[in-house]
Amino acid sequence: MLDQINTKGVLRQYWRMIKGFRWPFVFTVVIIVLASALGVVFPWVYKLFFDALTDPSLSKDQVVTELLRVLVLLGALHLIAWVFWRISGFASMWIYPRAEKKIRIAAFDYLMKHSYRFFSNRFSGALVRKLNRFADSFGRIGEKVQWELVPLIVSSIGITIVLSFRNIWLSVVILVWIGLFILLNVVLSTWKLRYDMRRAAADSIVTGILSDTITNATNVKLFSAYEYEHTKYQGVVEDHRRLWQFTWGLSEAIMSAQVILMIAVEIVMMYVGINLWKEGLLTVGDFALIQGYLIALFNKLWDFGRTIRDLYERIADATEMANILDMPHEVLDTKSAVPVVVKKGEIDFQNVFFNYHKTRKILSDFSLKIKPGEKVALVGPSGAGKSTVTKLLLRLFDVSRGKVLIDGQNIAKVTMESLWEQVSLVPQEPILFHRTIMDNIRYGDRDSTDEEVVSAAKKARCHEFIEMLPMGYDTFVGERGVKLSGGERQRVAIARAILKNAPILVLDEATSSLDSESESLIQAALHELMKGKTTIVIAHRLSTVMQMDRIVVIESGKVVDTRTHKELLKRHGTYKKLWEIQAGGFVN
Repeated sequence: MLDQINTKGVLRQYWRMIKGFRWPFVFTVVIIVLASALGVVFPWVYKLFFDALTDPSLSKDQVVTELLRVLVLLGALHLIAWVFWRISGFASMWIYPRAEKKIRIAAFDYLMKHSYRFFSNRFSGALVRKLNRFADSFGRIGEKVQWELVPLIVSSIGITIVLSFRNIWLSVVILVWIGLFILLNVVLSTWKLRYDMRRAAADSIVTGILSDTITNATNVKLFSAYEYEHTKYQGVVEDHRRLWQFTWGLSEAIMSAQVILMIAVEIVMMYVGINLWKEGLLTVGDFALIQGYLIALFNKLWDFGRTIRDLYERIADATEMANILDMPHEVLDTKSAVPVVVKKGEIDFQNVFFNYHKTRKILSDFSLKIKPGEKVALVGPSGAGKSTVTKLLLRLFDVSRGKVLIDGQNIAKVTMESLWEQVSLVPQEPILFHRTIMDNIRYGDRDSTDEEVVSAAKKARCHEFIEMLPMGYDTFVGERGVKLSGGERQRVAIARAILKNAPILVLDEATSSLDSESESLIQAALHELMKGKTTIVIAHRLSTVMQMDRIVVIESGKVVDTRTHKELLKRHGTYKKLWEIQAGGFVN
């Protein structure tokens, strides 16, 4: 896959995203075509100039008159060309920033709607790199096509036609040479492309490893892993260096071949010109014409080789993101999806099967009904499927078989946005935005006032430590909230859930990061938060689930028992074993 460039996919995505800018873009190209066509006329004017100078039939005064007439014509043509180029430049100035903005937003929107599984399997840093390269490549590709390929095509056609009027052999030589030059560049650049793709992929890996290591900087310190991470990073950087150096070498080889072709065509064209002049078929001005056209072609075709390589490199850079944009979203709203309406908060898992992949079955014929307002704890050994149950409730994954209902509504047939609005989640490891504490709490209800945010913080018992910070609620928490302790992050996440005030609440090890004092403070807030809400609590600390209305014991993806804490202790089952292990640990 890394060796294949998705040219059609890249161009199709760009074309779809620049809807609204297509006609301005076409207008700019037309203006460039006209300006480039005028460029073909200039060497002909210089031919007239030199022919006038060497015309023996004209007197000096007549020669001067003719030369002045040619100069006026040359000035007028330059002025018209200047107007055309300026129009195209200002039009491009208007088009490209706006189109790139639209591309960035469209790519962001599609990327963010990919599934939970998609983001779990990818480095966030690499995704950032891919999106930025995709957006940046649009302008570079457009500029290459607009400013270099279009003028080259117009000039090549125009020069061939003009030379055919002077002598057919001149046009034949130049046409064959242009064809060979372009074919050589396309073939060699296409061959080089696979290595450009590998270089782009290696660059993404370097970015991903760097991002992952920086995110885990504390782990690197605590596990004395500087040397290990240095070796690992050095390895991927070296892979990138080798590919970069190799592709650079290929570019140099291609440019060397171009120079040989240019030397050859100049000698051949001048040789043909000398023989035609000898027969009286060319004038001195024709040599100026030929030389002017050769210089113009050399400039444009030299850039053509670089242009083709740059185009392929930019398309290679954009391919990774284009593939992501071509990738269907794993979890989608159905066409007939309607907003979910939660009046009671009843949850019903009906014969649910779920596999993360073929070899890893998680839930098997899982059935569980939670009554409106009921507080239910899910317990069981690690890997039993407890967290998976909450992920399916939030529809982060689609069930393999069965149904998940909320108030009788199949969540697969309601809009995901409306579903997420009705469920508050406090995860085991809350991740905060690198924004202020005020912004992070307000994320639960982005229309809330400062007073409502502070009220939620007080209920979550985090107002006190926030007030002690130098910037208070305006304190930035760092990437993923690293400036706060685990317990502080957890309480901010709980405040966010309190502010959201959704009818269904999921607490996934919500007090696991709290010390005993903090946990006792937060328990009261959680009980207040759970009032009137259907609540699912996942906890390995069984002391935190004793007061639940019901405890559901899960093993191997199935419900094996469901009773109150006291009732389960009377039975010789999994729950009692887990309780005795933890209670024994407390006693010891």
